[in-house]
Order: sequence, then C-alpha cells, then structure tokens
Amino acid sequence: MASSIRPGDDIVHFSFKQQIRLFSLALLIMAAEISFAALPASADGEPLPSLAPVLEKVTPSVVNIYTQTRVRVRSPLMEDPFFRRFFNIPDRPRERISQSLGSGVIVDGSKGYVLTNFHVIAGADDISVTLSDGRSFDAELIGADRDTDLAMVRIPAEDLQAIPFADSSKLRVGDFVVAVGNPFGLGQTVTSGIVSALGRAGIRGLEFQNFIQTDASINPGNSGGALINLRGDLVGINSAIFTPSGGNVGIGFAIPSAMARYVMNQLAEFGEVRRGTLGISVQDLTGELAGAFDLEKGRGVLVAEVAEKSGADKAGLRAGDVILSIAGYSARNAQEFHNYEGQFPVGEKLELEILRDGREKTLKVEVEELRSVDGEQVDRRLAGGRFEELPLKQRTTRIRGVLLSSLEPETQLARRGLRPGDIVTGCNRMSIQDLDEFEDVIKSVRGSLFLEVRRQGNDYVVRLD
Repeated sequence: MASSIRPGDDIVHFSFKQQIRLFSLALLIMAAEISFAALPASADGEPLPSLAPVLEKVTPSVVNIYTQTRVRVRSPLMEDPFFRRFFNIPDRPRERISQSLGSGVIVDGSKGYVLTNFHVIAGADDISVTLSDGRSFDAELIGADRDTDLAMVRIPAEDLQAIPFADSSKLRVGDFVVAVGNPFGLGQTVTSGIVSALGRAGIRGLEFQNFIQTDASINPGNSGGALINLRGDLVGINSAIFTPSGGNVGIGFAIPSAMARYVMNQLAEFGEVRRGTLGISVQDLTGELAGAFDLEKGRGVLVAEVAEKSGADKAGLRAGDVILSIAGYSARNAQEFHNYEGQFPVGEKLELEILRDGREKTLKVEVEELRSVDGEQVDRRLAGGRFEELPLKQRTTRIRGVLLSSLEPETQLARRGLRPGDIVTGCNRMSIQDLDEFEDVIKSVRGSLFLEVRRQGNDYVVRLD
C-alpha cells in the first residue's frame, strides 16, 4: 500500500492507478493549453479586433521613394595643372552616384502630389516613386521646406488613392497609432504603438518643431511615411528617431498632420513656404518669472525684444509683456509660440492676449513679410542666394547679420560650401548688422569678397572672386 502524502515529505510515492490518473489529467491540461494557444476567429460570434481592414485602406496611399545624387569627386592632385599635363589626364572631375531610400504619402490623388521629408530628397538629381501596386514613376519636385523637414513631389500617375488627414491637435498621450513605411528598403512595413508624448522639440537644424513622439518602431527608410490613427487617417509624417545605436529603441518622432497640411498647401501654391513675422523675440517663463507675474509655469511666454517699426511695435507690444495666447492658441513655451507664428500668412491680423501690469488685454498684430534680397541684385557673385533679415530669436549680443535663406545648386556660393541657414556676419573685416548694411558693405568692396559666415556656433571665412 502506498504511503500517504504529508506536508514536508521529501519524496512522495504513488500507486500505479494514481500514476495513470495523474498522467491522464496532465494530458487534459496540455490539450486545454494547446486549444487556448490557437485563438479562434471569433469570440461569442463577434470577430476579433484586427488592423487589417484599416491597413487595406491606407497602404495604397504610402509609397517608396528612391533618389540618386551625382557627386563630383576630385583628387587634390587633379588640381595641379603640371600633374595633369605630365600624366595626360583630362581636366574632368569624376562622378560618384549616391543613392538613398525613403517613404512618402499620397496627399492629392488627382494632382499626383506626394508628401515626404526634405532630408529624403535633399540634393537629389533623380527622384522615383514606387506605389504599393508595383508601378514606378519619375517624380518632379514641387517644393521643399528645410525648416520643417518637409517636401512635396508630383508623379504622373492615375488611380491614386490619397490618405485623409486627421486633426493632430486632438491627439492625446496614450492614443494608439500605426506607422507605415519602407524601413531599410525592405518594402512596405507596418508597426504599431502609442503616442508617447506631444510637443517634442530640440532636434538640431529645424526651425519649427512640434513633434509627436511614438514607440511604434521607426527605422531608417521610414522617413516620410505615414503615422495613422485606428481610423486610417493621417496624424503625422514620420521624420526622425532617437537612436544611440543606429536602430530603433522605441523613440520615434513624427511631424503633426496640422503642420504638414499647412506646408503642403504653401508648397502647392507657391513652391515654397512664405512665412511672416510679428517682429518679436520671446523666451520661456521660468518658475521664478512665472511666480513674479503670478502665473502658473507653462502658461505664457515673455516678450524679450520688439523690433522697431515691426507689426508688434505698431500694435503697442512692449518688452516685458507676457503673451498668453496667439490667435486663440495657448502659448506655453517659446518654441510653441514660434510654431504658431510661422503658420499664419503675411497680412493676417492676429489677436494676442497679453498680461501687462497684472491686467490682461488684447492686441491686434499684423503679420509682416520678412525682408529679403536677391543676392544677384547686390553682387553677381552672390547669384542664386536669397538673404533675409536675421530673426530676432537668433540674434544675441554677439550675433548680428543676415540669413542665407535659400540657395540654388551649382552657383559660386554653393561651390564654396555655403548652405541655407548660414549667417553672414561680416565682409572684408566690416561687420554686418542688417540687410541695409549688408547691401552697403558688399557694394563698397573692391576686389574679392571675404564673407564671414557663422554656422552652428562655428565661424568660417569664404572667398568669392
């Protein structure tokens, strides 16, 4: 007779019949686990949730973008005329083809418009677009906006399906989102996640930043692809990732659809984004400053400087005022205010709700065009470049000058290494404060121009002959 089972026993003995019963019970449990592992197609007659129906609607609107860039390569020895003559080498630079892959989103099916990132097509000589059905087309660049990292191309295709836009301002942290793109050139790929944060900024090189942060897997090649909600509407354009290792670590960034739609409309109408300015510089309200104004931290921005004769100056805005809202949008920090300021067309009058001397009041400020000048109007060596007044937010006690806002390739400025975003602070040891001084200084120089250029905190001198 088998011994009974008692707590604390090291070894338990079972009879043969007991072993058979236990073995049968184990088989039943295993069968039950196997049946639970394979999910049924429906539960209580209702189909299980799936993203497949949404993706069937969305994936035809997401495309792959392939670019080629021809880069001229010259050896330093080729610059030596004696070396070329001695070895009978023709004076022709060799070309290297640089290729890149990205994604895009069809935003207007009738016109063939495809929205993507600026960095996907920047400097490209050839752009081709491949649709989800396998068709490929050469694309024409409609326009690009470096400040938001957006660009739009057009393809001569029929039967295109555009993606509907959602209102990204209604997104909340925790909302489910899906990323669709072309990572690593593998082909169309879908990943899912949630909205991890809103209003992210701090990515170098972009003037306007209001990113959606998501943990949906975004990898190289996803740039320009779609971030959608569970209805299949576009909430953002996937743009960047935070990656110490080069791969996805669950922190991706997308440009909100509201910003993308504004840029898209500007590019379609003008081929560029025409932004205005209020003529002010603002800064965040620190906890100490907010306490001094009896405001909660994160409510309002402090006016640090008002440009003379600007729209803000004419409306009566003063340094030291606190702007609580712009055109009905709450201003919680300087970057957010700057984003809103850049979305209104020149000539529009905006209502600013401000706090002055402890009392709230409303001012109407007109958006004015940023002053600019065509470089060729000043000097032929500056042809292909457009120069603007330096925005107040970029001015400091040490930095004054003019901003190179756009530049055509294959010009002397481009060949000398200048690029949009550079600040010209002086010329031939004469300082430059604004556009008027820029024109006067350049025209007064005889002989070569030695431009003093500032880029990302570093100073350079560029010679133009």
